[in-house]
Amino acid sequence: MKSETPLNDRKMTSIFERYLTLWVGLCIVGGIVLGKIAPGVAQSLDAMAIFVNDAPVVSIPIAVCLFFMMYPIMVKIDFASVINAGKSGKPVMLTLFINWCIKPFTMYGIALFFLGFLFRGFIGADAVDLVKMPFGLDLAVGASHGAGTVVLQDGIKMLQVPLWRSYFAGCILLGIAPCTAMVLVWNYLARGNDGLTLVMVALNSLTMLVLYGLLGGFLLGVGRLPVPWQALLLSVGVYVALPLVAGYFSRKGIIAVKGELWFKDKFLHVLTPVTIIALLITLVLLFSFKGEVILANPLTILWIAIPLFIQTVLIFALGYWAARKLKLRYEDAAPAAMIGASNHFEVAIATSVMLFGLSSGAALATVVGVLIEVPVMLMLVAYCKRTRGFFKTSA
Repeated sequence: MKSETPLNDRKMTSIFERYLTLWVGLCIVGGIVLGKIAPGVAQSLDAMAIFVNDAPVVSIPIAVCLFFMMYPIMVKIDFASVINAGKSGKPVMLTLFINWCIKPFTMYGIALFFLGFLFRGFIGADAVDLVKMPFGLDLAVGASHGAGTVVLQDGIKMLQVPLWRSYFAGCILLGIAPCTAMVLVWNYLARGNDGLTLVMVALNSLTMLVLYGLLGGFLLGVGRLPVPWQALLLSVGVYVALPLVAGYFSRKGIIAVKGELWFKDKFLHVLTPVTIIALLITLVLLFSFKGEVILANPLTILWIAIPLFIQTVLIFALGYWAARKLKLRYEDAAPAAMIGASNHFEVAIATSVMLFGLSSGAALATVVGVLIEVPVMLMLVAYCKRTRGFFKTSA
């Protein structure tokens, strides 16, 4: 299915699109500087969140920015045609297979090789991390559990584990969390099939509710990894369902009152730069919240970023190659490849905080996922656009 919005209507202001990588870099630097020179502002904004089990699951400022990032995309979709997009079995099955049968296990292998072997000496072979005790577990001080030992820290029982294993756990949580929001932005920039992407987002959101905890428990080796139902439902509801519902009803209402021609020529024209502006503001906020952590751990960030970067590029390459072998159109191939490459870092961060603690290495690793997500995905979007001719295109 071809997106109903003509190509000319989807073009953003050239200054945004042509220099988007530059604006992204400036916003990342600006966010880190803001967090450094005005930490009180960043901390106050970061504290504005919806909490589940003492973990900040939904950041209200980020949720507002994501709404304005997603709404212009949602409102442009002809929702009646989404049903037809769902009939495109090949791309839907491809993304489900990549996300749940390949991606978690490649993340496990890549992270284990780099963090547990290649970079272990740089991280510190004997370096340790203190993480929360697993839910429902009450062991005596000095007892062993998995690769950790129970210790008493400030009167609270904690599990002392090798530091590299804590980073490894954070990478795993990223690897089992396929993107369910930002991929709509990447697809929009790559000129892919909006309706199909929405279908894949919906299916991955539902699949995540079932498989996230099961795969996490299996790959992490934690006895009972609780499924973060509330965190998953909240994040999917706020980041995807809210702009989806708003887009559907506002589109229907505006067309009914003003007509489809006015909707396309006037209303959508005003929304043209909103997605990109919201993306840039989101970056400033994210990095103002996490800039201090990044500045305090520059080399650690590098050791974690390398396996995450390799994983992202590998999963994209597998999906893109398979899409070509399946003879998919470019409009379907691009989102099918990018949805696996991108991660739902909001859920990964929330889960790592719930399971291991805010100051854990696992939480830091998920923050690194935020750091590399946008630049790497922009690189892959640019690659998609340059290789559009590799695929069949819509008539």
